[in-house]
Amino acid sequence: MLSKAIVKYVNALQVKKYRNQHQAFVVEGAKSVLELLNSDFELQHLFITEEFLQEHGNRLSKGTRYELVTEQDLTKAGTFSSNNAGLAVAHMRQLPNLAFKSGDFTIALDDIRDPGNLGTIIRIADWYGIQTIVCSETCADFYNPKTISATMGSFTRVKAYYLNLGEWLHELPEGIPIYGASLDGENLHHMQLQPHGVVVMGNEANGIRPEVANEVNHLIKIPAFGKAESLNVATATAIIIDNFMRHADI
Repeated sequence: MLSKAIVKYVNALQVKKYRNQHQAFVVEGAKSVLELLNSDFELQHLFITEEFLQEHGNRLSKGTRYELVTEQDLTKAGTFSSNNAGLAVAHMRQLPNLAFKSGDFTIALDDIRDPGNLGTIIRIADWYGIQTIVCSETCADFYNPKTISATMGSFTRVKAYYLNLGEWLHELPEGIPIYGASLDGENLHHMQLQPHGVVVMGNEANGIRPEVANEVNHLIKIPAFGKAESLNVATATAIIIDNFMRHADI
């Protein structure tokens, strides 16, 4: 049974202020916990059910410390309405300085507020082999429990940097293509795109902010064939990145 102190601590980590204070975050569910255990994140606490232990015990490294708890314990401490597998607390990753050079390819997110969208974009980046994304300071938090859940474990392989996006784009070496998703852009189906440079995706409701748009040198759009007004930003990101990657050398 989880102690009141542990439940209080895990509950507190659902708030960004306390995540930053403790430099720790929560991971829930079998898939994400297993990905965490197979990563370079430092584990702080691991709480698992007997069912999880029976099914995945062979995935636990020798010496991994864990505590057996009930499903009720996990739902009391975490954010899931049901969790019959596990919950972990891990230390945040300390990132090296961000370096971007000619030939690199990344996704930049401008004011993406929804943690579910952010998590899905992280998962998309992982699918296409993009290991680093760049976020404006107003984006949803990488370590938000909803973000972590939506990544389905991809948070272990993709790093996210938070910075002044307009300034960062402005300071990139000359000649690096900066693409911005816009309804006023060129039809990407008519372009020979290569996975080099930066693809900027804007806010779900307002698009790319002017101070960031000023640094974009190629506006691109997904052509519409129906009457929907817009696409979900994560869906749009997947379509755009796929158009870049289909011409990549694999």
